[in-house]
Amino acid sequence: MKLLIDADYIVYKSCAGSESEIDWGDDVIMVVSKFSEALKFTTKELKKIEAQFPWASDTILFFSDSVNFRKKIAPDYKGHRNRKKPCGYRRVIQELEKSYEVIRMPQLEADDALGIYATLHEGNVIVSPDKDMRQIPGKLYDLDTVTDITPEEGKQWHYIQTLSGDQTDGYSGVPGIGVKRAAALFNTEGYSWSTVVKAFAEKDLDEEIALKNARLAKILTFKEYDLGQHEPILWTPSDASN
Repeated sequence: MKLLIDADYIVYKSCAGSESEIDWGDDVIMVVSKFSEALKFTTKELKKIEAQFPWASDTILFFSDSVNFRKKIAPDYKGHRNRKKPCGYRRVIQELEKSYEVIRMPQLEADDALGIYATLHEGNVIVSPDKDMRQIPGKLYDLDTVTDITPEEGKQWHYIQTLSGDQTDGYSGVPGIGVKRAAALFNTEGYSWSTVVKAFAEKDLDEEIALKNARLAKILTFKEYDLGQHEPILWTPSDASN
């Protein structure tokens, strides 16, 4: 069993926490960071996770590519996240590569690379605080508890996220529907693509908009990525006729 860690989050948090400001006056403020401190914080966080799974045979770190295929679907995807990476971010990753296997896949966010690896190589543990990872069947450690997710639960969570949207990532879902209301709707109407389309239609939003939200919400598995061409395969509902 291996630990598959969303390391984007950990390195970003550690590097940001290592930054400090120097106010030179005359309207000049400099952001500085001590690399050794950023690396120490990152290593400490990784060791803390590994200590929870002493039987794990290895740890793999996953990072996002600089190119994001979702921007082809929606150019404004995560458009509000325009802050530069914190000081030392790339250098810390370079240092981690000396001790860990690091995976970064073309056009993909770390979440997608995790989803592809975890479904291609079953029996490992995904480590991520991101609720998106509840789409991927298997074991998920959210830095608090370990949850076993079935394939059916993963599909259901994708549909829930399609309706509820994710303001942090920049797709809206159905206006007025959050996670709880989406789950209640599916429990009543059934988890199907027709339920999704109907919910969007009730807000005068067509199936094309529903599909756009579903594709933005979908965390890729190995079935949705062409490993030979290094290209995502855009998600299409298998139950569209329901």
